[in-house]
Amino acid sequence: MNLDKLQNWLISTNNDVAYISDPISINYFTGYSMDPHERIFALLAFKDKPAFIFAPELNVEEAKNSAWDGDVYGYLDHENPWAKIADLVNQRVGKPNNIAIEKSHLSVDRLEQLRIAFPDSSFTNNVSPFVAEARLRKTPEEVKQLKAAGAEADFAFQIGFNALRNGVTERYVAGQIDYQLKLQKGVMHTSFETIVQAGTNAANPHLGPTMNKIEPNELVLFDLGTMHNGYASDSSRTVAYGEPTAKEKEIYEVDREAQQAAIEAAKPGITASELDAVARDTITKAGYGEYFIHRLGHGIGMNVHEFPQIMEGNDVVLEEGMCFSIEPGIYIPNVAGVRIEDCGVVTKNGFETFTKTSKELKYIPVKD
Repeated sequence: MNLDKLQNWLISTNNDVAYISDPISINYFTGYSMDPHERIFALLAFKDKPAFIFAPELNVEEAKNSAWDGDVYGYLDHENPWAKIADLVNQRVGKPNNIAIEKSHLSVDRLEQLRIAFPDSSFTNNVSPFVAEARLRKTPEEVKQLKAAGAEADFAFQIGFNALRNGVTERYVAGQIDYQLKLQKGVMHTSFETIVQAGTNAANPHLGPTMNKIEPNELVLFDLGTMHNGYASDSSRTVAYGEPTAKEKEIYEVDREAQQAAIEAAKPGITASELDAVARDTITKAGYGEYFIHRLGHGIGMNVHEFPQIMEGNDVVLEEGMCFSIEPGIYIPNVAGVRIEDCGVVTKNGFETFTKTSKELKYIPVKD
């Protein structure tokens, strides 16, 4: 059970309480997921006492009927949640000396409220690195969920490819992807805003879809993902709508070769930095190194971006069960942009991708 990991950490670090505030972390430790919006939602865990969920009263029954089988306490909008949390903690363990917090998530305002509620407690200990480490190696069940999310991304690509035609906008195509995911697959949440970029727009990697109209004979970049049972997918494909130029074809092939080389090199024992270099060297030798302007990849799991970071300077050794993206890109301003991305899992002998859409350059016939 994931909560056991957290309790063992509390014992080993001499912390009395962990205040977990990131909803995704709470889901990881409890199996209960919700969006509290502006309200207070937390998991309070202890070394040797039962943990409890603290949530808005609106969500208490939902939490009690979830996979979580521990205590759930709620508060009404007019009540002081911090005073209620302090009372509940004091009932469990008395006045705690050390309360560990997620420094990567907790706002300054809410930390100040906790300090008022627990005036004699220290909040110097950070549980965020432990949470990231705990989630670094995925279980077989987690990999199963990531594969299912990857299959949904493959479906989304086909919807997007089929939606391409003269004069439709990038936002129209992105909207068709999101709508059909809901209609046909019951996918209620994408893992990030669906990105469709045509022509020179694709040279700006995070521009997002615009009202730019799709025109014949240009490359179109898709970057998309879904959430499946709390686990994310993230994948990119670049296709040709009509006939691209010789330069665009060359850029595409260099990027495809770089990605394939990195996929083949990804296995236990290689470092994240070494893997980044495999793809980067391929692109640099082809003369496009200055146009590869981001890391090779990022971890994936319950967050679309988590550890490990596959980038220069990160000497973490890759191990079986680690899941991350491999996504080299070449972005030449005012010319074109290409990115090919798959997330996958390190296995005993290599790297298994979660998405299966072909990476041979796909030619979409021009349609009016």
